[in-house]
Formats: sequence, structure tokens, C-alpha cells
Amino acid sequence: MDYEKFCSEILDIDPKIRFASIYDEWAVRLAGGMRPGVESLLSNHAENELVNLSIIDWKSRKDMAKWLGLTKYTLGEYDKLKRFSFYLGDEHLLLVSSEKDLDTNVVVEEVIRLYYKNKS
Repeated sequence: MDYEKFCSEILDIDPKIRFASIYDEWAVRLAGGMRPGVESLLSNHAENELVNLSIIDWKSRKDMAKWLGLTKYTLGEYDKLKRFSFYLGDEHLLLVSSEKDLDTNVVVEEVIRLYYKNKS
């Protein structure tokens, strides 16, 4: 899969999507980033800490999969934005953030659709 293309297509879903990036299990960014012209609400240090916490959460969800099945995505809604984590198998994590008023279902449905389109 071309991860840069995938992240770019996610940003094209709606202008209210602020960020789309893919990380490996060691919190190394493989592709994507902030939408051009949009300023991050986090410092670099805070962003790295949030990514590391997301990786830890992802790993713990993998441990629960034997009872609950695989996690497809999680959502955190904050006062200023929504933050989605999509689990792309055992090796990659997609993080997406959007403005708070963007319809959650649109983001989830379109990201999953694009994932399967780009996966093949």
C-alpha cells in the first residue's frame, strides 16, 4: 500500500480533517501529517507523547482481541477536536484528527472504504 497516497486521500475526504498519519509499532511515522495550512494544537513533544500513548493502547487492544475480536477503530472526542485511531493489522496504526463538528460516521466509513480500496 502507498501510505502517503492513502493519507492524502483521507485528507481529501473533508477539509475539516486536520491530520492523517501512519505509524509503526515503534511510533515511527511512516507517512502523512498535518493538512497544509492547519496549525497543530500540540507541541512536538506533546504530539510524540500522544502517539506513544496511542501505540500502548493499540498493543493492549491486540491482547484483548482473543476474547473480543480485532479492534477496527477508536474515537476520542475532545473539546477542540475528534481523534480517531484505526488499527491497520498488527503492524500499522493510522491516526486521524478532525474538527469536532465533522460527522463521525463519514470519517469512519470513508477511511475504512479507502483502506480496502488501497489495500489491494
